[in-house]
Amino acid sequence: MSDVTGKDLIEMGFDPAPWFGEALQEIAGRRLSRSQAARVAQGYIDRIATAEAERMARERPLHAAPPAWQLNITAESEAEQANLDAVMRTFDLLVRTPTVETGAVMPDACPAGPEGTIPVGGVIAARDAIHPGMHSADICCSLFATVFETAGPAEVLDAVHAVAHFGPGGRPRHAEMPLPPELRERLDADPMLSNGKIKAMIRSHYATSGDGNHFVYCGVSEATGKTVLVTHHGSRGPGALLYKAGMAIAERFRQEISPETLPQNAWIPARSEEGVAYWAALQLIRDWTKASHQALHDAALIAVRDTVADRFWNEHNFVFREEDGGDGDLFWHAKGATPIHAPLLPDLAGPQILPLNMTQPILLIGGERNARNLGFAPHGAGRNLSRTAHKRTREHLTPEQVFAEETVGIDARFFCGRIDVSELPSAYKDAERVRADMARFGLANVVDEIRPYGSIMAGDWEADAPWRRKRGTGAA
Repeated sequence: MSDVTGKDLIEMGFDPAPWFGEALQEIAGRRLSRSQAARVAQGYIDRIATAEAERMARERPLHAAPPAWQLNITAESEAEQANLDAVMRTFDLLVRTPTVETGAVMPDACPAGPEGTIPVGGVIAARDAIHPGMHSADICCSLFATVFETAGPAEVLDAVHAVAHFGPGGRPRHAEMPLPPELRERLDADPMLSNGKIKAMIRSHYATSGDGNHFVYCGVSEATGKTVLVTHHGSRGPGALLYKAGMAIAERFRQEISPETLPQNAWIPARSEEGVAYWAALQLIRDWTKASHQALHDAALIAVRDTVADRFWNEHNFVFREEDGGDGDLFWHAKGATPIHAPLLPDLAGPQILPLNMTQPILLIGGERNARNLGFAPHGAGRNLSRTAHKRTREHLTPEQVFAEETVGIDARFFCGRIDVSELPSAYKDAERVRADMARFGLANVVDEIRPYGSIMAGDWEADAPWRRKRGTGAA
């Protein structure tokens, strides 16, 4: 057996390194002489150098000169200017991400995390890359509209309220709505969506709306006079778990090929094995979310014994693939932005849906890609202040007083029974200002308006959450 030691390797001119142990095991196992041991040690040095060179060749530094991007928002008030300044700072950092080729900011933009995070109302085009952090945990947050043939808005709102589910978690087992069998089979066959926790949520979160700014809205089309039901929710727990898995995959790639990139902007190379699998799972989550909306609408249709006059939908938190060849396709990441470019919409069946707040009309819009919109429009009214900051501006009034003041003329309901002041109209940007910026920058055209009759939102369910009730009683 060879008696070459680490000290011998040092005497041969090799600096101590982690590979010493493995090299000495090989030298001893092969019973090599000192000269042979030196060649083995040099082989380790050469392989490490080669691997490092390959890693350096793959590594993607941040853009030294960020690509140009489009700003489609103006500010008049102090609050609007502060919001705009914050959005611009974060976008300037965001577009330094190596994969990014361009981007746009919509009139409803507001920050959504630490600086460098894609803001709400942000659009980013990335080359051959899927950024989970740029579609966020609420994958495929979307809007679905059904035009009823004869039913009135009051009976439709009551009908959907009877079958709706808002708040945390999913439906109890006895109240679950069945998934279409073909969709369930496809979900069960997908390796990223087939673990037990996701499968349970796919079942229980189906046809549920969650909380926050998600809603059911019922109104009347200005163009036709027909009742229109609009729902707003995303992929709930299944999407959140897929996002978490995607971020973990993206982080491994980030550490290997772009450690300078901010963790929230990590990406999965689209043509990698992981990228192909993640893209396939995203499409299934999209299909599940669309079906989740439709299940609620179908239940309301059955309850009022009506038929569909028209139906359409669109997502505004998603990734849209545009085949571009060459160095890979472009992946358009919309974080709260409505796609209007037809090639990005595989199931385009009508106008796109743009809500503002519960007392304002939902806009039905259309348009074409141009140099300013890059194929997208706003997705709503956005905020100038955080939820907490807004609540402070109304704390001199009771929630009931704010509700009475801000919901005159509509049937506004909070599912849990408690008013959520942070979802009342004053929490959002002025709707007319958003519409004015949309027209000013030529982002999209309004083709119809759904005048409000009423809406349902989750409400402040956390006020009655078990942990708060326990704390309030002084229980240990």
